[in-house]
Amino acid sequence: MNKQNSNYSRAKRQQPGKRPVKRRRPLPKKVKRGGPIGTFFKRVFLSLIILLEIGIALGATLFFMYAKNAPALSEQNLRSSGTTTFYDADNKKIMSLGTENRRYVSSSQIPQQLKDAVVSIEDRRFYKHHGIDPIRIAGAAIANVTGSSSGLQGGSTLDQQLIKLSYFSTKRSDQTLKRKAQEAWLALKLDNAYSKDQILTFYVNKVFMGFGNYGMQTAAHYYYGKSLNQLDLSQTALIAGIPNAPTDYNPYSNPKLATQRRNEVLNAMVENKKITTAQAEQAEAENISTGLVQEHNNQNTNNNEKVADPYIKQVIEDLKSKGYNPYTNSLKVYTNLNMKVQQHLYQLANTDNYISYPDNRLQVASTIVNPNNGAIVAMIGGRQTGNVTFGLNRAVQTDRTDGSTAKPLMDYGPAIENLSWATYQKLKDTKYIYPGTNIQLYDFDHQYQGTITMRSALTQSRNIPAIRALQAVGITKAQNFIGKLGFHYNKPLEFQNGIGLYSSTLQNAAAYAAFANGGTYYKPTYVRSVETNDGETKNFSSSGTQVMQSSTAYMITDMLKDVISSPQGTGKLANISGLYQAGKTGTNSYPDDVASKFPSNADMDSWFNGYTKHYSVSVWVGYDHQYEAGNYLTPASSEIASYFYKNAMSFISAGQTNTDWRRPSNVYVKYVNGVRELYLAGSPGAGTTSADSDDKASSPAASSSSSSSSSSSSSISSIVSSSSVFSSSSSSSSSSSSSSSSTPSSSSEPSSSSTPSSSSSSSSSAPSSSSSSSSNPAQ
Repeated sequence: MNKQNSNYSRAKRQQPGKRPVKRRRPLPKKVKRGGPIGTFFKRVFLSLIILLEIGIALGATLFFMYAKNAPALSEQNLRSSGTTTFYDADNKKIMSLGTENRRYVSSSQIPQQLKDAVVSIEDRRFYKHHGIDPIRIAGAAIANVTGSSSGLQGGSTLDQQLIKLSYFSTKRSDQTLKRKAQEAWLALKLDNAYSKDQILTFYVNKVFMGFGNYGMQTAAHYYYGKSLNQLDLSQTALIAGIPNAPTDYNPYSNPKLATQRRNEVLNAMVENKKITTAQAEQAEAENISTGLVQEHNNQNTNNNEKVADPYIKQVIEDLKSKGYNPYTNSLKVYTNLNMKVQQHLYQLANTDNYISYPDNRLQVASTIVNPNNGAIVAMIGGRQTGNVTFGLNRAVQTDRTDGSTAKPLMDYGPAIENLSWATYQKLKDTKYIYPGTNIQLYDFDHQYQGTITMRSALTQSRNIPAIRALQAVGITKAQNFIGKLGFHYNKPLEFQNGIGLYSSTLQNAAAYAAFANGGTYYKPTYVRSVETNDGETKNFSSSGTQVMQSSTAYMITDMLKDVISSPQGTGKLANISGLYQAGKTGTNSYPDDVASKFPSNADMDSWFNGYTKHYSVSVWVGYDHQYEAGNYLTPASSEIASYFYKNAMSFISAGQTNTDWRRPSNVYVKYVNGVRELYLAGSPGAGTTSADSDDKASSPAASSSSSSSSSSSSSISSIVSSSSVFSSSSSSSSSSSSSSSSTPSSSSEPSSSSTPSSSSSSSSSAPSSSSSSSSNPAQ
């Protein structure tokens, strides 16, 4: 039989009479479970999933909590120009940025070419997302890691940028999770409430475009003198690219960067298939300056803007340092500016009603600080500057030395603080050569007075005793002393800096304010508070730091009173009868290598630093290009600094209380050769004598060697109401009339024939003493 037959096969397996044998089914093989390591990773994985779910739930909860408190979406906010407004100390409006420089453009007036350019460079998926773009965010993150941005580095959509400009600060510290959540929520609501065309129109009219201009239509007229629809492709691309960094992409001052940005926009348009490569290449070949308007007239500048210009310029810089952008944020900025005082300083500098100036090239800078809180009350940065907006502010420049106004700061203050000197400390006014050099130091009169007291040396502004005082205390301690008063330098100073520090009127006013208030330094401040567009307000103030003993401040003040009130004082032109005040003059003559080109009594700079208990004032007078022929100060024009101070202090002191400084308990009085002197308890040679008088010293009349004894504020008001006209043709003071033609040099700074830089940095290199064969800093 065939074995393939099924019957045969079945018969073979089941033979008759035999029971079939049941085979036991094999048991299934046991699956080996993972070891302890596998179990551990499985549990970790499950835990991470659970934590992720919890995180998402918490994140969503937090997001909606923040979103619930987001500002209400308002078309008014979306349409507004994002203008920053500045207010004075009385909360009165000074000015706004860009309100007069704005041309609104409707959607139908925006060329499609501009729309394509903006979308290509700012948000290529603008028409595809719904306010926020996860793909863009992920792409931006990858691009920032790899460095291949392709023109899209940020993760913010145009919707988010518009919301940020309309509602939130761009300050880095304000980029919190709460703000990001609210920004995203409002962007979603924006995309739901308005069409893409409306959103793009809001954006085109909102962005800051440089030079106080808001909106791209405004920018088109400012840069090219025509409307958006009249621009060519190259010009359109630049306009679209400017909002990212208006200062950097300014075609006037940064043509190279502006060209690079324009080309980035053109390349983005090619990648977005809005223009061809040939069109881009043709536009890139066009010079960035083609069609630019070369001159702009600031005819819209109001009087307040012009008067407050130097102050507002510094406020803007201060805001930027705090993380705000006044050009892109809608801010309300409350400043410390006293507008009445500012207007008076402006009149002092720009009219001949108070002071007769020799010419319109002569410059003046001045800063007024409140000694009790560091508030900058007023600031003038120049004179006869025209309608320049945010021009050179000489009040903060540090490229000129302050002459002998440095002596209380660098020499005598540190000596009293560290060596406990009395005001009658004996100092030699004899021949002196700077240590380690062959440079001989002279005084303005080329004479020596032998041994004199510290009070007499400061009152007469003698140079050699001042440097001997600095040598006694040491450069290190002296530089530490002024460092606490806001003077910071990259290199160690030298002895000659004891009669001249590279500094600004701002630094000097703030430093002298520490003498006025008893030894506390307040970092000078412009801004009181800032209110952002979402209603949040942040207050600013300067917390004072005690930088010297009150006894040091009092003893310096007592000597500086004599500078103004004593017949021998170099500052007697600044004397205001009846007013308790203290101050110091300073002048710089020309260095040896150029001195022969100028009259022997010519000066480069003239300073006056003075203060009461309410105000500290610093004044500088000089020419911008002091080494050019004719740009020198005569003995008469050197007096202008004192006259400027006198008139300013008279004005601001009207209505203020007028009281003398109170002597600290550790300062004692001694009459030496008929002169009222001061010494510290326990100081060397300070033994008590029968001439000591605590009672006499405690009264205002006896606390100063000044001949003036009136302390009534009414006398100050009468001074202002009968303010005389100070003429630069009056006789010169003893501080400048004694110059000798045989004097090799009377400069407190190193000799230099080049015009100093106008850098406003407060950190300078120390001058070198090897640049002159002799030194003769004036008073």
